[in-house]
Amino acid sequence: MKTSPLAPAQFPDLPVIAGVTFASAAAGVKYQNRTDVMLAIATPGSSVAGVFTRSATRSAPVLDCQAKLGGDPAGAAGILVNSGNSNAFTGKNGVASVVALTQAVADLTDVPVGRVFTASTGVIGEPLPHDRIIAKLAELHNGQTEAAIKDAARAIMTTDTFPKGASASVTVGDKTVQIAGIAKGSGMIAPDMATMLVYIFTDALIGQDALQALVSLHNDQTFNCITVDSDTSTSDSLIAVATGASGVDVTGNTEFAAALHGVMLDLAHQVVRDGEGATKFVTVTVTGAVDDTDARKVAMAIANSPLVKTAIAGEDANWGRIVMAVGKSGAQADRDKLSIRFGDITVAENGWRAPDYSEDAASAYMKNAELVIGVDLGLGSGQSTVWTCDLTHGYIDINADYRS
Repeated sequence: MKTSPLAPAQFPDLPVIAGVTFASAAAGVKYQNRTDVMLAIATPGSSVAGVFTRSATRSAPVLDCQAKLGGDPAGAAGILVNSGNSNAFTGKNGVASVVALTQAVADLTDVPVGRVFTASTGVIGEPLPHDRIIAKLAELHNGQTEAAIKDAARAIMTTDTFPKGASASVTVGDKTVQIAGIAKGSGMIAPDMATMLVYIFTDALIGQDALQALVSLHNDQTFNCITVDSDTSTSDSLIAVATGASGVDVTGNTEFAAALHGVMLDLAHQVVRDGEGATKFVTVTVTGAVDDTDARKVAMAIANSPLVKTAIAGEDANWGRIVMAVGKSGAQADRDKLSIRFGDITVAENGWRAPDYSEDAASAYMKNAELVIGVDLGLGSGQSTVWTCDLTHGYIDINADYRS
């Protein structure tokens, strides 16, 4: 599959996170000779936090992870992920697969079964051939190394065209705290959360409650602000692990919080940049709403509109479609106070086309690979920013053949 034109130049050089190791293998879950399973093991005492899809049809692995969060942190922690099959809508078989996998990891390692977190991504509704994964566990256990996070990022990909990684470092006193994260996601991306898996690791010392609070807060400002196609997955999972190996307590540290937010936002943006068939990365900023909730409604209405997204794909400065999306959003709006911008170009204001509007200038702007659509409702101080991509025939090509 051709790499997205919006992809970063290369996978970043992620720092080693003391206290966590990785390994990946080809289990043949769906395809032969393709790396499709990864195992990460974190040192005993690591804090584990997470957020997950709110789908009413969420998968067995998601339900199991949700039940385990907040448990006894005394033991080591393990994360086992496979691609190629989502183990979703698989009934009792799905639960049995999770039980078999978590127990097999626990039997082979020093990770208690209650601290083994699994995730599966891929086709919905097909039984997971978990025996193929179990057959690779010894290889995964023996191959654990601190330096294999990039291979882990590749193992969790499905329709992704590039592995996704991001990192940050924070100096606290005279010591450095490291953060590194990986993600997968390309289609079925929409809030709650946005099919997406994210794993973030840090050597910071922070309790589970404090880590969970940060992850939940930043998730709402990052992964819950992206959309590719408005479809919420059954399998979305974000797990953050803090090993404490640095010995640096970051509880309440604003610089650490900001760095974690930065890593999460970077990964969220990479998911959009790898949107199925995407050729444009689009920032939608809404200001002047009666409150932030209304601003979010408008922003998501624009970002999710097939008419808006296809116009962007065609490099058509059709601001009338923005007007349409504002009107259908359900947010309070006044036609005669509305203004719209494409980048720095004001295309409409006061409920009418801007007096100095230039179709040529607007059309030229739409040829950029990165676009900003700005809307001001003129009603209050509410604001919201979300990120999306265009909708091209490539999206149809990928999803029409997804199960073949």
